Amino acid sequence: MNSSPKYGVLMINLGTPDAPETPQVRKFLREFLSDKRVVDLNPLLWKPILNLIILTIRPAKVAKVYQQVWMDEGSPLLVLGERLKERVKHALVQNSEQPIPVEMAMTYGNPSMETAANKLRSAGAEKIIVVPMYPQFSSTTTAAGYDRLMSSLKKCPHWPALHLIQDYADHPLYIKALANSVQAQWEKQGEQRHLVLSYHGIPKRYVNNGDPYARRCELTSRLVAQALGLSDDEWTHVYQSRFGREEWLTPYADATLKAMPEKGIKRINVISPAFSIDCIETLEEVTLELGDEFKQHGGLAFDYIPALNDSDDQLALYLALIEQNTQQWK
Repeated sequence: MNSSPKYGVLMINLGTPDAPETPQVRKFLREFLSDKRVVDLNPLLWKPILNLIILTIRPAKVAKVYQQVWMDEGSPLLVLGERLKERVKHALVQNSEQPIPVEMAMTYGNPSMETAANKLRSAGAEKIIVVPMYPQFSSTTTAAGYDRLMSSLKKCPHWPALHLIQDYADHPLYIKALANSVQAQWEKQGEQRHLVLSYHGIPKRYVNNGDPYARRCELTSRLVAQALGLSDDEWTHVYQSRFGREEWLTPYADATLKAMPEKGIKRINVISPAFSIDCIETLEEVTLELGDEFKQHGGLAFDYIPALNDSDDQLALYLALIEQNTQQWK
C-alpha cells in the first residue's frame, strides 16, 4: 500500500530577519521593500530612495526594536509560528490514516518558500493546500506570498495541485477565537474596557484601486463586536503602522488613541486581529509605542490582548480550514 500523503499543508506568513542585527535587518528590508506588491512606485523613483535613504537609516533603528522583542529561540513571528505549525502537524497525524506533511514558509527571509515547497514535494505531497496566516486578504500580503510561491515552482518539472485559501476574515471559528481572547482578558483584569481593534494599515490608494483589505478588516471588527454584544460606543476600529507621506487607511491608531482620554475613554484593551502571530508590530509598536502615547495623553489603563498564536482556538480554526478546503481531495 502506498503510504505517500495525498496532500500537504503550507502555512505562509510575511517574514522576519534571521537575527536582530543591522546587516540581517537590512537584507530583510531590501527584499521586503523591493516587492512591487508592497511598494508599487516607479522603480526609477523608488530604488534610489530605498537604497540611498531607507536602507542607510532604517536598519539600525529597526534592529534595536527587534532586540527588544527577540525571544531566546529567535524571532517571535518565527518561533510562535513554528509552535502553531507543530501543533497542526501533530493534530493532523492523530486525525489521519496517513502522514500529512505540514510546513511553514515566509514570503521574505527564512524558512523560504522554495525550501518549504521542496520539503512537501520530497515528502510525496502531490496536492498542497496553502493557508495564508493573514486573516484578511490584501495584495500586499496574501497575494505577495502567492507570487513568491508560484515563483518558487518555476523550476519544478511536475507541479503539485494547489488550493489557495483567500482569507478567513469572517470564519465563525476565527470570530469566536477573537471574542474568547477578549473575554479571557476581561476576566483576567476584572473589568470590561473599551475595545480597540487595530489593523496594520496600507496606503488608501491601494484600496481605491480595488484591494479588499479594508472591507475585510471592517467586517472582522463588526463580527467580533457583535459576538461580544458591544454597542457602537464600546469599541473602535483603527489602522496602525503607516509609513511615508501619502494617505493611508484611516482612522489612524496613534491619533485616535491620543484623543481618547479627553473624550473620557481612559481604560482600554487593544487587539490586533490582522496578525495571527505576535510580531514586532504587536509586541513593540502596539504594546510599547501606542501604550505609551495613550498614557502620556491621560490614559489610565492600557493592555494588549495577544494574537491567537498557537492557542487551542487558533489550532481548531486552522484544522477546520484545512478540513473544509480538502474535501474535494477525499
